[in-house]
Amino acid sequence: MSTTPQETAVWRHAATDVYSGGAAPRTERVSRSIVAATVAGNAMEFYDFTTYAFFAVYIGKTFFPASTPLMSLLLSVAVFGVGFVTRPIGGVLIGAFADRAGRKPAMLLTIALITIGTLGLALTPSYASIGMAAPIIVVLCRLVQGLALGGEVGPSTAFLIEIAPKGQRGLYGSWQLASQGLAALVAGTIGVALTLSLSQEQMLAWGWRVPFILGLLLIPIAIYLRRRMPETLEHGPVETTAGAKREGLGSYTKLILLGILVVMGGTVSTYVGNYMTTYAISTLKLSPVIGMTATVVFGLATFVFSLVGGWLADRYGRRWIMVIPRVALALLTYPAFMLLIEHTSFTNLLLVTTLLGGMTAISGAASLVIVPELLPNHLRALGMSIAYAVGVSLFGGTTQFIITWLIGATGNPAAPAWYVTGTSIVCVLAMLALPETRSKTLER
Repeated sequence: MSTTPQETAVWRHAATDVYSGGAAPRTERVSRSIVAATVAGNAMEFYDFTTYAFFAVYIGKTFFPASTPLMSLLLSVAVFGVGFVTRPIGGVLIGAFADRAGRKPAMLLTIALITIGTLGLALTPSYASIGMAAPIIVVLCRLVQGLALGGEVGPSTAFLIEIAPKGQRGLYGSWQLASQGLAALVAGTIGVALTLSLSQEQMLAWGWRVPFILGLLLIPIAIYLRRRMPETLEHGPVETTAGAKREGLGSYTKLILLGILVVMGGTVSTYVGNYMTTYAISTLKLSPVIGMTATVVFGLATFVFSLVGGWLADRYGRRWIMVIPRVALALLTYPAFMLLIEHTSFTNLLLVTTLLGGMTAISGAASLVIVPELLPNHLRALGMSIAYAVGVSLFGGTTQFIITWLIGATGNPAAPAWYVTGTSIVCVLAMLALPETRSKTLER
């Protein structure tokens, strides 16, 4: 379905303001339905992908039987990591497609791919039913999901900052990360409801499949909303100096490498936060209900503080809003984990989870805006896709496996904290190397 004349008129006004440098003050806001289309689709894709992490214990027992519970869990989180292998491929292919054909068709494509992957996960019989075919199908589904998410972030982030009113690119761009928090919040809430309603045997037999099926039922809504979106790539002829050629991606190699390191810090702390459910159940020996509640709190913190971070980035600039929360994480994560280990309780679990989710979200909101703001229009989706997909693939796909292995190998339940601290230090150095972009006019 195409956009309405009113929505198209509003968007054209927005595009003119953003790309003309914003000389005149804005008198109209971009339609909320346009932002909702981006947020809904993005949230659905991350919901389907991250639900796997929240139910890793049950998925491991269903598809990866092993001699010990630890080995089963390791196999499960390893396959969670498999979903990151195809993220760079999706980033390159779909990011380039978005810069050539448009943001809208690229985002419709990612929704279709995530549907295929999620359908497979929801319906695949257990290892006990079909043997080795079960884990093979699960791996293939994770690869398709990874391809979709690798191509989602670049186009959707580019779209959000391109439709943003003057002085609000940080806030609009922050909806990218806020939608991920919304996905975690919904997945965690469903997990808590299922855990309270079903027995352990029912959860293992079929209960963990319910969130995936619910996600499939909501995907048509996301597709409907995205079909109504305008196209922000079509702004008219590109303005270049006579005889000059547009710069290629190679001209932005340093920026993309710095972007990867920035993404690394947010990725590690995000996936440690997402792991808190498994950590609470497997390491702290808390009940599944309490573990799932940590997921709900992490999602809520990410949702709320992402928007706070975007607002702060518009008010005070990108660099320090990126750096200060990340420094706080480097200093506070280990003491917070020690508090949780020595005084294990529901309250302390939520405290540590909120710290991880809140500080990561404030920093991450500004981080996801600054990289595409430094890229020209014809490379914005591709460059952002590569920085995000490579950073998440290298560190997100390995984080849960690494910390699970470290806890088992060292016997130290505080191992996740050291991993967050070390990567945060590297991340801060990369952030300080990026210029401030709050007052920068987007390049065409």
